[in-house]
Amino acid sequence: MPASRPLPDILVSGRPSRSEGYRVLTPRTPHSRAGRAEEGFTEVELQEYQDDEANAYRSQSQQQSQPLLSPSSRAPGYRSRGDDESRTKGGFLSLSNLPLLGGSVLAVVLLGLVGMSIYRPGALESVLLQSPGEFAESEEPYVPENEHTARPIYTPSPPPLPTPSIVETRPPPELLISYENYTSFPLTGDEYRHECAKLMAGFMHHGEYWDEPRMGTHDVVHHDDVTNYHLPEGQVTRVCSSTITYMLDGHVGLMADLALLAQAAAFARERNRTFFVDDTHWNRGKWTDHFQPVDGLDPGPEPGCLRPPPEELVACPRTARHWVISSRTAQYHMGHPFSEEYENPYARHMHRLRPIYERAQKSFEEVIRPNAHLAALIRSARKEFADLLTLPPSPVGEPGHEAASAPAQQIYIGAHIRRGDRMPDGYMFYKDKQVPLENYLAGVRETWDRLYGGANASSSDAGVTDVSSGTPDRYPAAPIVWLASDSPAAMREFAAAFPPSTALFSLERNTDPALRALAPKHAYVQAEFDVEPLEERVRLTQGMVVDFAMLSGMWAWPGEVVPSAVVCGVGSNVCRMAALGFGFDRAFGYDDGGDYSAGSVNRERRRWVDVDVDGRIEPAWVAFEFH
Repeated sequence: MPASRPLPDILVSGRPSRSEGYRVLTPRTPHSRAGRAEEGFTEVELQEYQDDEANAYRSQSQQQSQPLLSPSSRAPGYRSRGDDESRTKGGFLSLSNLPLLGGSVLAVVLLGLVGMSIYRPGALESVLLQSPGEFAESEEPYVPENEHTARPIYTPSPPPLPTPSIVETRPPPELLISYENYTSFPLTGDEYRHECAKLMAGFMHHGEYWDEPRMGTHDVVHHDDVTNYHLPEGQVTRVCSSTITYMLDGHVGLMADLALLAQAAAFARERNRTFFVDDTHWNRGKWTDHFQPVDGLDPGPEPGCLRPPPEELVACPRTARHWVISSRTAQYHMGHPFSEEYENPYARHMHRLRPIYERAQKSFEEVIRPNAHLAALIRSARKEFADLLTLPPSPVGEPGHEAASAPAQQIYIGAHIRRGDRMPDGYMFYKDKQVPLENYLAGVRETWDRLYGGANASSSDAGVTDVSSGTPDRYPAAPIVWLASDSPAAMREFAAAFPPSTALFSLERNTDPALRALAPKHAYVQAEFDVEPLEERVRLTQGMVVDFAMLSGMWAWPGEVVPSAVVCGVGSNVCRMAALGFGFDRAFGYDDGGDYSAGSVNRERRRWVDVDVDGRIEPAWVAFEFH
């Protein structure tokens, strides 16, 4: 047994000895073996812990004065790791206490908000519903409420619009139509014609009229906004999926444009596409200056959808998503393939054109209708017949009303004389390339005698009654005529050929000053039309709409006065479209149940009387022309 050493020999000093043999000894006590060994320190942790102990020894300025195993230094019992470390290190603001501190602050804030909502109603809503910029710019101070203060009404700002989401549809490179050389849209009629010429040059279409090419359809790049803007019910922000647009480009007269527009509207009905009218380049004002908006009359398959962007309109091919057609591009779509598609292949002559006639007639009835201002003027002109001829008043009502069953009062003949720059279709039959005035006079007299059988005689046709006096010196003397012409000189010559008591009506002779103001002052020349001021062009266009209604009977209300026939030259588009007001059978004399399969016009019963070609060229009527 080793010899015992005196107690002072085992006292440990905090200050190391400077002797050469000195080394730091780690006492092996039950505490060290149970606390350190059992904790299973890694070598790195043990090294760090020993380094901390060494640093503590080096920095300690006082030596330990108590024995290592002094019972007064520690309470008896098991000691674990960390017993010797300071328990006040870091305090309340240590990293481990930050969640508790944050939760406490949040609880205080929420408690304050609850109190504000109770004692200051409305203040919290006004702060939260305003955007930061609006709140900073608001100059209205908060007024505390009491029993004498009314609570302010806060109108929340509209929510910000969502960011648009655009989907691009790009055809393959070989089918892409590029407008990179253009800067203004929509293109003009001539520019669209140029694009059609590039695409269709040397190409002959094979197959059905609406067949797409085997390689695909040429088209432009489309950008569709598919964003949901959360608009109220009934409001649409998306562009129509498929459209047909007729462009009024100002290259032709009013009725020439309307003849083509009527077929374009029929295309839209047939193909289930939305129809629009573009008046960007029109030289007659806006479409709504004369007619009702087409989207209100014919909303199409997608009511309320938006027009396509003008840079996405394509003139050729017609199978493009947004097809645009005008008087300058109609020849690429309404030539021989159109006739093969829409004529009746099993009929002859006029009967072959019946489907095309009915397409145009339906468009004039449903899509091309005068606006409220012109409708009132047309009604005023028709009322003048009833007032001056002492006819019974026409019933007032809308279609579907009891008045709808009342027969129209067919008491006059329409006559249209075209002069100006228009060359008749039968120009080869006339020396001066104009239909002689005698042809119009003879046509009016023959038609009146044929339909009315002479003065004061009643026709066998229901609703057609002569109301003339029967004597040339007593007003109204036969024939009763509404006369329309672009030439004031031609109208004076026509009136001079009849007795003064003859009932001749026209814009110029009307008792309504608003109608007299629409009468033309000189013959119409298309090349000079753009020289006129815009107000004059609009006035002449409105006068033509009223004249057309009086010549054709188009847009008549039930029981109103309408013509029993029209006498005109087929070389004029006014004359061609006037036939639509009578219906196919009545216009060409097929309304008596006879056999007219040969397709020739029945001259004994016709209501559309052509004094230009007069049956010398077949077919006697055509729906439109190209320019």
